[in-house]
Amino acid sequence: MKESNIFKLLDLMEDLKKVNSMIKLHSENPSDFMLIQYKAKRDKLMSYLIDELVKPDVRSAKSFAIISKLLNTQYPNLKKEAKKADESHKLLDRLELALV
Repeated sequence: MKESNIFKLLDLMEDLKKVNSMIKLHSENPSDFMLIQYKAKRDKLMSYLIDELVKPDVRSAKSFAIISKLLNTQYPNLKKEAKKADESHKLLDRLELALV
């Protein structure tokens, strides 16, 4: 793994922290408009982070542990939210059932 990869990941983490502070700020606002936008941005950043952590030169037990920790911290209600999956994601239920 290259040091430049670490800097890229650290930059993504810093961006995620900034977005989370905006989510917190807009959570207190009665309008959901900005909150929805920042949550979408958080999801996009998380996707980038996970993509980077599963690249062949980074992928390891440590990177998987970091992904797990990221998911737990960024989505504390993930299991509840997953149960409310919309119709476009219902096919993932089959994948979940196949998990051993």
